[in-house]
Amino acid sequence: MALIMEHVAEPKEELLKQLGNISTLEIFGNEVLVAIYIRPQKTSSGIFLTDNYRDEDKWQGKMGLVVKKGSNSMVPPSDEVQVGDWVLFRPSDGWGLTVNGVMCRLLDDRVIRGRHPSPDTAF
Repeated sequence: MALIMEHVAEPKEELLKQLGNISTLEIFGNEVLVAIYIRPQKTSSGIFLTDNYRDEDKWQGKMGLVVKKGSNSMVPPSDEVQVGDWVLFRPSDGWGLTVNGVMCRLLDDRVIRGRHPSPDTAF
């Protein structure tokens, strides 16, 4: 069962704002840069998550926002994942890095396992 989180701002907009301008960042080949979704502190039912609990999302989070793609990623006929999509992946499949202070993963496009409109669905 997913925890429905209480969002002060829309998660996609908040992540993109934190990430800032990445227009000069080049991603090569079939790689996809995904910003990791870090859950907010409070659920919609009023439960507060500890900082330690939420900090695990940086390392074990399985949902992220596609923010940049390499020129060969998801080439037709598999051109399914677009910048702005929330995607599912196995954390160990990606290379962890920080871009403008935002935790990200650089993933081979083949290891993206799925997509969902809400980041609160997978932990």
